[in-house]
Amino acid sequence: MVYMNSKDTVMLFSILIANYNNGHFFKDCYISILNQAYQNWEVIIVDDCSTDDSVEVIKDCIKNDVRFKLFTNPLNKGCGYTKNRCAELARGAIIGFLDPDDTITTDALQIMVEEHKNNPEVAIITSKYDLVDLNLNFKNLGSHGSSIPLGKSYLTFGEGALTAFASFKKEFYVKTANIDYKMKRAVDQDLYYKLEEQGEHLFIDKVLYNYRIHENSISANENLFKAKYWHFYAMINAYERRMKFNLVIDNFTTLQIKKLKSNYYYSRFERSKTRNQFCVKYYFFFKSIIAFPRYKIRYKLKSLFR
Repeated sequence: MVYMNSKDTVMLFSILIANYNNGHFFKDCYISILNQAYQNWEVIIVDDCSTDDSVEVIKDCIKNDVRFKLFTNPLNKGCGYTKNRCAELARGAIIGFLDPDDTITTDALQIMVEEHKNNPEVAIITSKYDLVDLNLNFKNLGSHGSSIPLGKSYLTFGEGALTAFASFKKEFYVKTANIDYKMKRAVDQDLYYKLEEQGEHLFIDKVLYNYRIHENSISANENLFKAKYWHFYAMINAYERRMKFNLVIDNFTTLQIKKLKSNYYYSRFERSKTRNQFCVKYYFFFKSIIAFPRYKIRYKLKSLFR
């Protein structure tokens, strides 16, 4: 492994791809990697037991190119397990995830490598992204991505600050608890919390990533609600980890974490009302009250009978 000890060192960049049933989009992803201005890279692909022809499509693209390494899970293990396995297999000093249905700009790796070399204290670097359609035609600018104010953290400043394209140094990653293999969604968010606890964050105000919108995108359908649980899970874990180890990084206050829990449980209560889930409805209502008894109590009691 090559660590960041010289600006003249040619660093290996590990591009990590966790795939599940997105093989039909992979060719565009593959071409965007081949077209990189920076050419010292490897690609680690782990297929999570896809039920379509993903493996065959990927093999047909990469053929005998030794820079691409394809692995498969014997059983469907989920996003957290698959991304964790990708990271374990990576040999590069710099690592970045690329979804198989998305692409990166031709200068993405070059810019990331240069910034990592120039900023050895930085653990993670993020950038901006474009939203594109199925044919990679521009639709909109990505709505998230920014720097974080001094004294704040990704956890306390807001969920949308750190976005794709993101890359991180392996030497900082190995100091974390690694990617949570149990997580089904919000895996990147959880990882970003862990990385900012080990080093600094740098934001590049430039589009380096094309995020393709389609029916399987988290932002496009029912997956959005399912992701909320895992976002909540990641935030609570980050709060508790920072408290437990007295980490010198901005954390939620006791009042903020009470509000966070109360609001989350209340959102589950409202959803269960619309789905006529009687027992679930009252369970989450009382969880919301217990989390912060006085918080919006009149509003909550009124909503119970609406």
